Amino acid sequence: MKPLFLGICAAFFFAFTFVLNRAMEQEGGGWIWSASLRYFFMIPFLFIIVITRKNLKPLWREMKNKPVAWLLWSFVGFGLFYAPLCFSAAYAPGWLIASTWQVTIISGSLLAPLFYETKPTASGPIKIKGTIPGKGLAMSLIILVGILLMQVEQAGHLSNTEIFLGVFPVIIASFAYPLGNRKMMDVCGGRLDVFQRVLGMTLASLPVWIILSIYGFFTEGVPTVSQTIQSGIVALSSGVIATVLFFQATDLVRGDMQKLAAVEATQSMEVLFALIGELTVLQAAVPSVLSWCGIVLVMGGMVLHSYVSHKKEMPRGRNVSA
Repeated sequence: MKPLFLGICAAFFFAFTFVLNRAMEQEGGGWIWSASLRYFFMIPFLFIIVITRKNLKPLWREMKNKPVAWLLWSFVGFGLFYAPLCFSAAYAPGWLIASTWQVTIISGSLLAPLFYETKPTASGPIKIKGTIPGKGLAMSLIILVGILLMQVEQAGHLSNTEIFLGVFPVIIASFAYPLGNRKMMDVCGGRLDVFQRVLGMTLASLPVWIILSIYGFFTEGVPTVSQTIQSGIVALSSGVIATVLFFQATDLVRGDMQKLAAVEATQSMEVLFALIGELTVLQAAVPSVLSWCGIVLVMGGMVLHSYVSHKKEMPRGRNVSA
């Protein structure tokens, strides 16, 4: 249960992204600075953590050994993840982005054949090609149905442009984030802890943010004080705390596609947390009865996903009681 608990905690801190990005956009802050400043602010926080733990040298060694892999998968996992999310905030409200982002639940499951998972055998553990977890995918679909119910009424008030530019970039991000995360886990091979991996990916993705910030400087000027402060909050809450918690959760179940899918499913809680944030911070409308039905489905899907992923751990023929 620890990986699932860490995943839910990560979802809480990730929700700050959707609420504050929308708030910055409404205040006139450009999406380019919202994206770039987050990763610039993440570096000092992560440096302090890694240096304090005396783990900087092993990280440099790993990055020097496979620089292309670090640059590529950091670009995918961080660049193609966060830039589209910030871009979509210019065209759609936070609740729509947060709900669309839950496609990552299915995206992660569909990516399973691209990886290998470890299976114990009589002669020792072996690696076999991953398969799409059918039961877990079914539970994910229940969660997505709940999310659709939560947003169906509000979505009717959006234009085609808002739907396309607010949804399509998020779908790209939903595949990029689990792909980059899992590939970097393979590259690191368990030799780095989660703080080292997040710092390494942040540093390796810097070319993306430097290029974007240069473009933003000439097209939008410098960011406002308010946007800078809010980006700092997002960097600490979502970029450092949430990312470390989520990566730690996925590290705990590395090599098990079923449990990995369950951990990734915890991110559906972002919709609930983002909704609460918009109600309190942005004074959004209270959800309708239909939306609350969707919330119940999301919660039920989470419970079922957790049950399915842990059912195989129960010893057969043994009566377990509280």
